[in-house]
Amino acid sequence: MEEEYDIIVIGAGFGGSVAAKLCADAGLKTIIFERSKNVGDKVISGLTIPFYGFLFGPSFIRDGNPPFERPSDGIDNYIINDLEKGDIILDDSLKVPKPLSPIIAFGYNTYCKPFCQWQAQKAIEAGAELHTSTTITNFIKENGFIQGIITDKGEKFRAKLIINAEGSQGLLAIKAGMREKYPPETISLADAYDYIMLKKDIDKIFGYSVKMCWGWDEQKAAPPLGYGNGLMVWPYRNSLHFMQDQCLRLNQAKIPNLQKVFDLYHHNITSKLPWWRDLIAPRANLRARMWEGFEIYVGLNEELRKNPMVTNGMILIGDVAGLESTELCDGVPAAWFSSEIAAEVAIQAIEANDVSKKFLKKYETIIRSHPIIEWSISGRNRYNLRFAQEDHNLKKLKKYIHNGWGLGALSSFISPFLQLLLPYLNKDPTIISKWFKMFFRYYQNWLHESYGFSRKRLNKVSFSKVIRKKERKFLRWMRVIDVGMRALRKLKKILKPIMIPLSNSINTFLKGFLRIFEPIYFALLKLTKPITDKMSNKLIDFVDKANPSIFEVYT
Repeated sequence: MEEEYDIIVIGAGFGGSVAAKLCADAGLKTIIFERSKNVGDKVISGLTIPFYGFLFGPSFIRDGNPPFERPSDGIDNYIINDLEKGDIILDDSLKVPKPLSPIIAFGYNTYCKPFCQWQAQKAIEAGAELHTSTTITNFIKENGFIQGIITDKGEKFRAKLIINAEGSQGLLAIKAGMREKYPPETISLADAYDYIMLKKDIDKIFGYSVKMCWGWDEQKAAPPLGYGNGLMVWPYRNSLHFMQDQCLRLNQAKIPNLQKVFDLYHHNITSKLPWWRDLIAPRANLRARMWEGFEIYVGLNEELRKNPMVTNGMILIGDVAGLESTELCDGVPAAWFSSEIAAEVAIQAIEANDVSKKFLKKYETIIRSHPIIEWSISGRNRYNLRFAQEDHNLKKLKKYIHNGWGLGALSSFISPFLQLLLPYLNKDPTIISKWFKMFFRYYQNWLHESYGFSRKRLNKVSFSKVIRKKERKFLRWMRVIDVGMRALRKLKKILKPIMIPLSNSINTFLKGFLRIFEPIYFALLKLTKPITDKMSNKLIDFVDKANPSIFEVYT
């Protein structure tokens, strides 16, 4: 007997569970198939999810209490000019300044498995079914439409529409004739070491910063420039991730022995890099080593970018649609954005009783015009590192790193950010106060380790008159922001001719402005540090003691 559903979702990763929840919320009969025994088993490593994923992603994540390990205030870039001589240049310009930091975060470091499990639970609570330990082997095809799936157990499940979130290998998408296998030059293999370390030591050595290392290829301390992401070290609550990655093929002729070179890189960096050798090595214990692949340069390949994202009866989302970020090596925001868009189009398609490629094409149109997705998959700074290596040009190396993972990144990011922000403000003028509450709530959750999976959510009321006064002040500010945003919304006819050209051209302006502004900015940070440190500590104390209810978003 074949079971019938409105929506079948393939894969319970970052994108699949979101799509399933949103479809179930709309009353559609939805089922998720996950090939692992437990949700998240395929993505057990970790990463930093950038702030814009939370701001512009699904509201249940923004307004909820997802599990994460540590807020991140930015990146420390170590440019290793000569490892043996200790000639190392630090670019730590991409940091959220105090007093905003650490509450207003650049991103959140998280282990993928618990986050995906939290999302899957939200989908189940919305009414979606979840089948694990199930591999999809083929599709049910009739009259040119995909109308269901066949599992490895021989079971058949029919659906009006399939949302495919199977990940970067995309074997089912290939079988459906929607795309070809990604070539080795676009696929990177990550080698990740998971270390246990005391929280107090991580707090002291890392604070809230992710550390990244870059070095000339001949030093054998990091993957070849432009063919990987150097070396990234993520701090979590009680652990660290040391991750290096490299493309499966460096060019058409050269195929590296990845395990051999990764072992060498790991040995060199951990034995010669001073802050690892002296500060981390004596305090960290290896817990696990993991391998993980992702499609690093698909967005830079014009032919691959033309691959369809829809066909009759099916939509591709996230990695299987080639939406991995080239610069940040992070596909989570794009997975969230694409899953939400896919769910909206799926709901419309089923209401219209039309799941044809022609109708579903609107999903592809929205994805290809999404400002942050397009920026994310088309950034070239990491790819361009190879040109610095070819010339052994330190100036070029510093430039690409600064523009990709330093303050210079603003000159490519602000335009797409504003282009997405304006429609959000128009749709919901209270979104700014919701974002503020999110940052404060997330940081309070971090302080008290009180997340969605906690047996007991943080529930306290402060009897301090000082704290109660600050709580009332915070809520008054949130109301002021809401009133101000509603007033601006009424002026949108006046502001639109100004804001749209500004959002489109600000990147060009910033490219020149930042060169002049950066020295002044860093001088001001240094000058005001005693004051901003004190303000930051006061904010942290308030968040620590405040009633959690003031940071909640009620609908």
